[in-house]
Amino acid sequence: MSPVFLLLVGGLVVLLLLLGPPLGEYLGNVLEGERVPLDRILGPLERGLYRAMGLTAGDRMDWKQYLGALLAFNALGFAFLLALLRLQGHLPLGAGFRGMAWPLAINTAVSFVTNTNWQAYAGEAALGPLAQALGLTVQNFLSAATGIAVMAAVARGIRRRRSTNLGSFWVDLVRTTLYVLLPLALLFAVFLAGQGVVQTWAPALHAAWVAPPPPGAPAEQIIPLGPAASQIAIKMLGTNGGGFFGANAMHPFENPTALANLAQILAILVLPAACCFTFGKMVRDRRQGRAVFAAMTLLLLMPTFLAGWAEARTPAPLLQPGIVRAAGNLEGKEARFGVETSALWSTATTAASNGSVNAQHDAMAPLSGLAQMVLMQIGEVAFGGVGSGVYGMLVFVVIAVFVSGLMVGRTPEYLGKKVEAFEMKMASLVVLIPSAVILAGAAATVLHPDVMRWISASGPHGFSQVLYAWTSAAANNGSAFNGLTADVPFLDLGLALAMAIGRFAPIAAVLALAGALAAKKRTPPGPGTLPTHSPFFAGLLVAIVLLVGALTFLPALAVGPLAEHLAQIRQVIP
Repeated sequence: MSPVFLLLVGGLVVLLLLLGPPLGEYLGNVLEGERVPLDRILGPLERGLYRAMGLTAGDRMDWKQYLGALLAFNALGFAFLLALLRLQGHLPLGAGFRGMAWPLAINTAVSFVTNTNWQAYAGEAALGPLAQALGLTVQNFLSAATGIAVMAAVARGIRRRRSTNLGSFWVDLVRTTLYVLLPLALLFAVFLAGQGVVQTWAPALHAAWVAPPPPGAPAEQIIPLGPAASQIAIKMLGTNGGGFFGANAMHPFENPTALANLAQILAILVLPAACCFTFGKMVRDRRQGRAVFAAMTLLLLMPTFLAGWAEARTPAPLLQPGIVRAAGNLEGKEARFGVETSALWSTATTAASNGSVNAQHDAMAPLSGLAQMVLMQIGEVAFGGVGSGVYGMLVFVVIAVFVSGLMVGRTPEYLGKKVEAFEMKMASLVVLIPSAVILAGAAATVLHPDVMRWISASGPHGFSQVLYAWTSAAANNGSAFNGLTADVPFLDLGLALAMAIGRFAPIAAVLALAGALAAKKRTPPGPGTLPTHSPFFAGLLVAIVLLVGALTFLPALAVGPLAEHLAQIRQVIP
């Protein structure tokens, strides 16, 4: 690993430590209904929305009502987005694009509603400005707010005693969107536009050729444009991912400068990091938030250093006499950003459920692909999505507490709440359901008679393309090994189902877990109580996450990226 890479990683961690606590404190104030500086400006709008919805800020819901409101809201969002994608050719600002075919439209609508942003299409070739702005960008806000709302409900469930009140989904959704996501996205969009990211309602620019056009080329160039900066701002801050353009953050209209590139890496992680400190505030024990942050940071750093080491090395197939060795693996990289920031972005985006890319993951070293898949397969808990990363990690906290309680012969408890059979069943469902979807989906795909037409490589790399796709869908990440042709009905509908299950099944189980904890009384800590804010517990938590991930996915990884890495070494070492 180069000193530049180490400096980038160290600087990123320092910035997260500087920005995470104050932003997390502010988010906690918003979710707790406390006054914030934007109250004077946005307060009337908030109250107007409540009146229009027939709500009050003090509305209460138990976990079933909270879940029902969440599912109903997301179902309406899916229906609206699906209609918009199908009808965009008949709507204003359609820019001449036809409506999406049914399988692709279903896949895309599910993708953006679930905060996945998996794209089996190129944005500039399939969607007009209206669909991009009113459809995709709006869902980027709402899906991110949904994740934060669930995290808030879980924190309240842990904090409250003998209660059924987890708060109001509608209030959490409104306040998170108005006071957190909209202001941050506005500021970031202005910054990105200042760096050169395009922001216009014009669908395209017609330009003359600078040099004589190649034979058969059109008489003029058509350069796609659109409201990109506003969508990119929230797709980064809301850990949505995807891309306005098919090339994603490799496109100069999405990511024009080195400063914009570094700012977008930071934007991917800053809100998930802040959510750790928000959790600590909401449970009235900030040490718990710091412990979760420490565990997440360690889980991110290990795969990041692996990817940085792998990308800094010349690829094994090029270690042959007569071949000039490049400075690292430059295949699939944008020359403006180089190896270091490409490797860092690849792990930041897969750790944080973002899925945007500034390099082709399919062209990276096998061990980099391994690092990316592991970060998703452990449940997207190395920061993870906004809100979802924290409540996903809290599931592993429950498991770690249960395991440690068994080792010392005590009833396990977390923050004074006893962890019993029901809580462990819900925690197990959160871990096992997405894992089963990933492995079953990958198995069904490789057994499909047309699979060799969908992948660009055979052998271990071809299997990695399939495994990565199902991992990305069920983990609600959205990135891909680009060698996979995903726009076929089997994958459109299968991955849409994986995204829906991977999003809403864990939410249902974790809200049930929160409801069960809220109903329990609080037990005062005793001499044998395991401190869950200590460095020891943070290390135990990391070990539990890695152990569960290894037991579930190591066989699949062994015949994918690990086998490919060993095969490449064999080409060089007799």
